[in-house]
Amino acid sequence: MIRDETTAFMDATEEQGTDVSRFVDLTQHEIEALRTKHNLADAHTHQRQSPTQEQIVRQLPELWRESEDTLQEFHEKRFLKAFFELHGQPTAAAMSKTLLSYSASVSTMVAAMYLQQRNMSVSLVTPCFDNLIDLLRHMGVELSSFPEESLHDVAHLYERMSAVETDAVYLVDPNNPTGFTLLKDGTSGFAELIRWCKDNDKLLIMDFCFASFVLCSENLDRVDIYRMLEESGVSYLAIEDTGKTWPVQDAKCAMITASEDIREAIYNIHTAVLLNVSPFVLNFLTSYVRDSIDDGFASVRDVISENRAAARAALSGTVLDYVEPVVDTSVAWFRINRPGLTSTELQARLFEHEIYVLAGTFFYWDDPQKGERYIRIALARRPAEFAAAMAAMTKALSDYAR
Repeated sequence: MIRDETTAFMDATEEQGTDVSRFVDLTQHEIEALRTKHNLADAHTHQRQSPTQEQIVRQLPELWRESEDTLQEFHEKRFLKAFFELHGQPTAAAMSKTLLSYSASVSTMVAAMYLQQRNMSVSLVTPCFDNLIDLLRHMGVELSSFPEESLHDVAHLYERMSAVETDAVYLVDPNNPTGFTLLKDGTSGFAELIRWCKDNDKLLIMDFCFASFVLCSENLDRVDIYRMLEESGVSYLAIEDTGKTWPVQDAKCAMITASEDIREAIYNIHTAVLLNVSPFVLNFLTSYVRDSIDDGFASVRDVISENRAAARAALSGTVLDYVEPVVDTSVAWFRINRPGLTSTELQARLFEHEIYVLAGTFFYWDDPQKGERYIRIALARRPAEFAAAMAAMTKALSDYAR
């Protein structure tokens, strides 16, 4: 019955047709992509379970009963201990002041509410995923931009940040969609940014929602960033998330941690938004985190690596050039190499072939024209289905080679 209703809905949608140019944000594009045969849009996890993750699925009834019989505090503490152990953040684990919510968007909303209450302006990195901009704007926060490129050269980072005149700085690290991270220079990049924020009395807001993929990088280590933040005395908010990492049907948990000087204010906002995250969700997420600790992150890394290699091979020699990231996150960023061809046009053309990618325009929220040179492809997919999508995409792009 469910399949029949879904099929009927899909047929009705196809009959009506869809003008993808009418969507006002990336999430609306991603909603449409969920109805499309080859969904390469949203960065959520759509891959299959690994053998050990299948064992977790089989244990769900047991985890449910355990959640019913155990205190909420137990599940919160156990989840945070495992999460920060995986991420190499002993300082965060020891502080025991991280607040939990159901999604990174909720944690971002809490940060935005704090900025709005205090009439604080914020400079947000560009490019970045546009729901950050939308959440801040919906809260009436005054926004400015600073380009990711200003962070690329650590030797001049402090100097280039002097152009920022807002009350707060908002950085996504690793960045979505580019995969850039300040960790490319070890601790020096973060140290310079923190020093500048401290010297200039700026609130530093860090979005670490893609930080798990640093664990996939052989040449990078995720330093104990919370120790650096705490020892510096800078005012900060740090947001983490499980949503881009494990294939758990979008049952996830996000975290927000505040420096001591603003901790009470953030707590008061957070309790106005949410009581708690489901103990059952925390219980089975902890099992996934522990599974990644045990397998060295292989279940996540291997799928992303296989699909990234498939995308690079399939699209080599087409109108798309792969942009090498610092961190191999679960998305790939491609530059359009054909003069006059825009990402808006390319997205629409691929959609005609039942392939959905994201145009770069919304990521460059301060100047969408800059994004017309780029598209983003999501990699967290079943490899066989991803390979089929790449075959379809290569065929569709061949039209431009004629």
